[in-house]
Amino acid sequence: MLYIGVDLGTSSVKLLLMDSDGRIRNIVSREYPISFPHPGWSEQNPEDWYRETLERIRILTEGFDKTQISGISFGGQMHGLVTLDVEDHVIRPAILWNDSRSVQETAYLNEVIGKEKLSAYTANIAFAGFTAPKILWMRNHEPELFGRIKKIMLPKDYLSYRLTGVFASDYSDASGMLLMDVENKCWSEEMMKICGIERGQLPDLFESYDTIGTVKSDVAREIGLPENVKVIAGAGDNAAAAIGTGTVGEGRCNISLGTSGTIFISSHTFRKDTNNALHAFAHADGHYHLMGCMLSAASCNKWWMEDILDTKEFSKEQEEIFTLGENRVFYLPYLMGERSPHNDPYARGTFIGMTMDTTRKDMTQAVLEGVLYGLRDSLEVARSLGLSIEKTKICGGGAKSLLWKKMAANILNVKVEIAKNEEGPALGGAILAAVGCGEFENVEQAVSKIVKVVETIEPEKELVEKYEKGYQKFRKIYPALRPVFQELAS
Repeated sequence: MLYIGVDLGTSSVKLLLMDSDGRIRNIVSREYPISFPHPGWSEQNPEDWYRETLERIRILTEGFDKTQISGISFGGQMHGLVTLDVEDHVIRPAILWNDSRSVQETAYLNEVIGKEKLSAYTANIAFAGFTAPKILWMRNHEPELFGRIKKIMLPKDYLSYRLTGVFASDYSDASGMLLMDVENKCWSEEMMKICGIERGQLPDLFESYDTIGTVKSDVAREIGLPENVKVIAGAGDNAAAAIGTGTVGEGRCNISLGTSGTIFISSHTFRKDTNNALHAFAHADGHYHLMGCMLSAASCNKWWMEDILDTKEFSKEQEEIFTLGENRVFYLPYLMGERSPHNDPYARGTFIGMTMDTTRKDMTQAVLEGVLYGLRDSLEVARSLGLSIEKTKICGGGAKSLLWKKMAANILNVKVEIAKNEEGPALGGAILAAVGCGEFENVEQAVSKIVKVVETIEPEKELVEKYEKGYQKFRKIYPALRPVFQELAS
């Protein structure tokens, strides 16, 4: 049998075809546009997602026996607000996870409703990227459009709805909406009242490996698939990436260096950070996880290389970096504001420490190091909760850089395990599809068979000590500049 995993990312959709033995048979991808209509705004047209996904399914399955395709599932960009009217038309462009327009609504939730109540209702507090503040923003700024809302959904769930006609989501993705009682895995009545929405406007909830329906006959004919192909609920991109790297079970860790950067720690039981610096979400394996998320990770490197240095030779720029742990230039990776652990939409990207002898190489190195220092901020919160993280998997576009992985091992002081396949959410989606179709009894059994570690990068004592000193300097920069960032935004 064959299974399709769809990674609906921020800049592109990536599809993967996997067989019953976990072998990747084909991979295709396609970029689509993202719009920034105002400073801090980030939007996409959901129709672009659907059109490009269907076209990539056609290309992905060319030359294969399509009667063997059993299931499709997803890993999708989280927190985005997709709204449909009574005729299932998209009301407005989707407001994405890295959109920070809802600063006032976020402050209202945290300061007026109160962080303590939010944490009791959902296990989390409000961040500007979450879905609930976006809903409040629509109610406050686009009341006419808000009044037309019949269905509220997340990006990947728009795809599954178009494929099946079933209005559904999964627990892992819904955890990031600030509308779900994460511990009890149900919608929060209190949060629905606060946001002015009703239960019928929200999808039914499933485990990530549950089958929600089959591909509609007209869609199946259009893309050349059998009509009995199952569609499995899928997961938020980070939970799907964790499945793709085998991060299931108690205390397992995965780092993603994608457009955003995340540190993901799986758990058999529900737990939350009392200070809410880390997100407490459901996991795609049926259990739970803690996650720290920074809004700009590999996107910082992309911005620096393409927009500032005007080059696409990423590897060539890194070839000149030999001396680690001694860089006197620091970079704050807050191009879109920041989530974990600072929760500050006003934070901005910043270089500091330049002198007349600072080189292009120093600044390139500072960007790479700054992203990992930012992730370490969240790792330190996890360690303060008594979690002992000694090793981690790694995925995302940034994980293709050997230099960046070596930096990760030494800045975070953990063993970095490299999986045979670093396809993250797309592979996670395919694994969830296989579980949903009965190929495996559960997610744990599937990843034990499919995910294999082929290399481990060990931290080096001398570099760990040097980077420890660097991190202690880095962690003082943001608190010193926070009032400046707020003043710049006013």
